[in-house]
Amino acid sequence: MDLLTFARGPALQWALVIFVVGTVWRLAGILLLRRKPDYTEPRSTHTWRGAAKLIVSRTWSKREFRASTAFGQTIGYVFHIGLAIVVFGFVPHILFIRSLTGLSWPGLPSSIVYVAGALTVAALVAALVRRLSNPVMRLISNADDYFSWAITIAPVITGLLAAAHLGAPYQTLLAIHILSVCLLLAWLPFGKLMHVFLLFIARGTTGALFARKGAST
Repeated sequence: MDLLTFARGPALQWALVIFVVGTVWRLAGILLLRRKPDYTEPRSTHTWRGAAKLIVSRTWSKREFRASTAFGQTIGYVFHIGLAIVVFGFVPHILFIRSLTGLSWPGLPSSIVYVAGALTVAALVAALVRRLSNPVMRLISNADDYFSWAITIAPVITGLLAAAHLGAPYQTLLAIHILSVCLLLAWLPFGKLMHVFLLFIARGTTGALFARKGAST
């Protein structure tokens, strides 16, 4: 079995199994947690409005903090949006998703996807430099932060190299790209990358609690 066959076959299959089982396990463990009953009188019964309001309002910092957080949030949005364009806009990726789920949609021109990929890499590098150069961020960062960064940027770089046929034969580059995606999928449920699923749950829960207590968000 050559490297590409292994990457497309057993490696990808096991990575998808770990990703699905791990994600369901993490979500179930959080959503099924026993909660203490709240006997206080609710200030509002429209907690879903509070959940939606907080999800929207926390997409950007409050006015008082925008000057100090604008750079970090900007590069965050650049690489998240760029990554979404690469994953869901590139035609080969769409074909792969269709083979798994049956879902399909029109793809973007390859040139747009390549530019988005390059901007994603640049934003991720900028995020790493910011983390290393900021004393507070460097202090609170751990191995998970750096490992998650590495396995996020690796599929983008290897994908761009494979598309450009740079550095090695195409089959080798494609195999390395797929293996990097496998590593990302297998790690995602167990590290900080799980925020992909937990972000809106956490914000929505907090917003609902605030609304019940009548607190302003």
